[in-house]
Amino acid sequence: MAVLKTGARLKSAVCDGEVMVVSAPAADITLTCGGADMVDSATNADERAAIDPDHAVGIRIGKRYITEDGGLELLCVKSGDGGLAADGALLLQKDTKQLPKTD
Repeated sequence: MAVLKTGARLKSAVCDGEVMVVSAPAADITLTCGGADMVDSATNADERAAIDPDHAVGIRIGKRYITEDGGLELLCVKSGDGGLAADGALLLQKDTKQLPKTD
């Protein structure tokens, strides 16, 4: 478990996915992608673990992912096949807001 800091970049140990922390709670949190703990983006991983089938929903570049209570928000900076989870609960994709029309 680790305390996440705003601006931190993390990458998946099971796929190509990478995220940046937009906002995080002050408490310790276990962040996973594809069922495996995420690591610092500067870490070089030679081998990849297998993706947990229950966490193989994928993440898409440019999308934001949040916990149900909104306390944690991540921005996907590189797409991947694994699904993001915080303390075992899958993160939700944040809905985009429609901009007003200009004529």
